[in-house]
Amino acid sequence: MGTAPAKKLSEKGYDENKLGFGDIFTDHILMIRYSAADGGWQAPQIKTLSNLELHPSAMVLHYGQQVFEGLKAFAGENGDDIYLFRPDMNIARFNKSCVRLCIPTLDPKVFMDQMVELIRADRDWIPRTPGTSLYIRPTVIATDPHLGVRPSKTYLFYIILSPVGAYYPEGFEPVKIMVTDKYVRAAIGGVGEAKTAANYAASLLAAEEAHAAGFTQVLWLNAVDKSSIEEVGTMNIFFKISGEIVTPALGGTILPGVTRDSVITLCKDMGMKVSERSVTIDEVVKAAQSGALEEVFGSGTAAVISPVSQFRFQNRDYMVADGKTGPTAHRLFDEITGMQLGKKPDKFGWVVNIGK
Repeated sequence: MGTAPAKKLSEKGYDENKLGFGDIFTDHILMIRYSAADGGWQAPQIKTLSNLELHPSAMVLHYGQQVFEGLKAFAGENGDDIYLFRPDMNIARFNKSCVRLCIPTLDPKVFMDQMVELIRADRDWIPRTPGTSLYIRPTVIATDPHLGVRPSKTYLFYIILSPVGAYYPEGFEPVKIMVTDKYVRAAIGGVGEAKTAANYAASLLAAEEAHAAGFTQVLWLNAVDKSSIEEVGTMNIFFKISGEIVTPALGGTILPGVTRDSVITLCKDMGMKVSERSVTIDEVVKAAQSGALEEVFGSGTAAVISPVSQFRFQNRDYMVADGKTGPTAHRLFDEITGMQLGKKPDKFGWVVNIGK
């Protein structure tokens, strides 16, 4: 039963093995409007998906007052179960980002309850092929028709759903990343730890240059002296150096990833030594040269775990171990995806079953 294709996907002629990422959308949208004049957040509505109507002066279009999130729903093997992975963390991060962008926060219970109702309404869109899921994109935008610079007084919160396959064309195969010391992603005191559109727009030029050079993603360095490693464009980053799992510490410039937190917890539970600290690019280069660099992998909602086979810094390429997926990345991928699909025990209470 668990291998049968999703009803709406098969009806519409989509091949679950060729979904790509973010191009197909389900039938419905959840919308909640906010008006300061009307007392805050209004009644939620689930409607047929259609284009948004915005005034050309809507403040989100001019000043970027926007926050979004990304999480996934997974089909259980029995056909009735629908699993979410740590949705409370996504909701909490969404609200924290809203505070930084001067956007009113949402009641976490309303957020969760309405998101679940939307997913259940479009449950026939959830793909069942291994490696696929239903991607969930909550977003809030400023809607005041106003050209002055100030926080908006009206907002639209909405959630759309998209059946997806692997985020990277490589799937779980190792990717190559380019370290940039030409551009910076975020600075202390900025919005680096918020999930807001501006952070991603600012990363596009570096990403395009990396793609042109044959690399999948960009590894960012800190803004002050461009020596300490921060994160990859769409992932947090981990290094295994001489048996120790090392990841850059959160300090206001790095997105506090849900999968990052899960990786740290799992590694500690597996008995590995884990350090959240400053990691310089020089340290990683020296470890690669000496053979102490055993693994590099990224973590994120979209790709879960993404092994890194090679990185380039200042026009020199460095191979990670033998260029293949390391045992730690493999084990973490299996553990996390196993929990997400209800196939492995969840002793941490991370998985929420919203099916039936």
